[in-house]
Amino acid sequence: MKIDRLLYRRLGLGLLAVLLLGGITFVGIRSGPLAGTQVTVHRAATGTVAAALFGIGTVEARRSYLIGPTAAGRVLRVTVDVGDRVKAGQLLAEMDPVDIDERVAALDASMARAASAAAAADAQRKDALAKRELAAMNARRYVDLGEKNFISASVVEAKLQERTSADAGVSAAEANLAAALQDSKRLAAERAGLRQQRENVRLLAPADAVVTSRDAEPGSTVVAGQAVVKLIAPDSLWVKVRFDQGRSRGLAPGLRATIALRSNPAQPLAGTVARIEAVSDSVTEERLAQVAFERAPGGVSIGELAEVTVALPVTAPAVVVPNASIRQRADRTGVWLAEGDAVRFAPLRLGQTSLDGWVEVLEGLKPGDPVVLYSEKELGTGSRIKVVDAIAGRQP
Repeated sequence: MKIDRLLYRRLGLGLLAVLLLGGITFVGIRSGPLAGTQVTVHRAATGTVAAALFGIGTVEARRSYLIGPTAAGRVLRVTVDVGDRVKAGQLLAEMDPVDIDERVAALDASMARAASAAAAADAQRKDALAKRELAAMNARRYVDLGEKNFISASVVEAKLQERTSADAGVSAAEANLAAALQDSKRLAAERAGLRQQRENVRLLAPADAVVTSRDAEPGSTVVAGQAVVKLIAPDSLWVKVRFDQGRSRGLAPGLRATIALRSNPAQPLAGTVARIEAVSDSVTEERLAQVAFERAPGGVSIGELAEVTVALPVTAPAVVVPNASIRQRADRTGVWLAEGDAVRFAPLRLGQTSLDGWVEVLEGLKPGDPVVLYSEKELGTGSRIKVVDAIAGRQP
């Protein structure tokens, strides 16, 4: 009897030990270190991707003007201030002309003297013409008399020499007149150059614009090409935007865009891609583009930050997966596929990506494939998984 009780007790303890070991094994497999990684699965489906590009940029002016002198000098006055709207041809500033006005007056006097010299040379030419005509008539008469032997040959030769001298006098008078006229032209050209220099000291607006900077004050000295006033054309504002090179496929001029200025993000403005820069930034791996406003906004400042969204053409129907399922493994991009309680990495060739998180798959998946969306820890080859509806702390 005592032996039976001892046997039953041993059997009970053995059964309890087996149950305890089974429970530990079950718990280890279900939630312990031997348990499979919890994952959520999304079935790949066919759809389209409304791709879009997002970038950050700054407001700039397509047409800006740096107004300054063509020669070094001192600023005499500045007639505009920052924020003023100016018209084409309006005086913005004036440089000190120094002695230009006096040099113009001196040239005016020289031109008057040259005109008098030209008049005198013309009078000398007329006198020489008259003398030549008289000498020619005398020479003809004396030649005729010499042929009839009424006078000696030496007298005839003297009259012929007087005619030759008269011809030379006409040539000299004409040369003096031409020289006087050329001197008048030279003085006129010098005067025109001085007048142009005088006009250059007056800094005028080349077009209707807004003053953005006043960089010199009266009395200050500036060098040639240094800006005294800076202008922009207010109707030429656009946003210089940077886009990720890896997502910029399909970016082209003419695409519609939405511009959200940092000063007023609640009211986005319509825009259009005006130009794509031929040179990208190799350091930041960004592509540069200019997005123009469809209607020039009021109150915007140059250099203001803006968020730009460019809508790309909708893709053709293809397999699409959530962006959260995309993984990078070594040098390959792909997804983990759930196969029972195991996973397999499937490399993919991807297309466009939408801003709401969908990615176009060009190669590597077919509709219905179970793609691992979220996992409670990093997966690897040989990982065991457990498919669940949701993971705590993860998006469903």
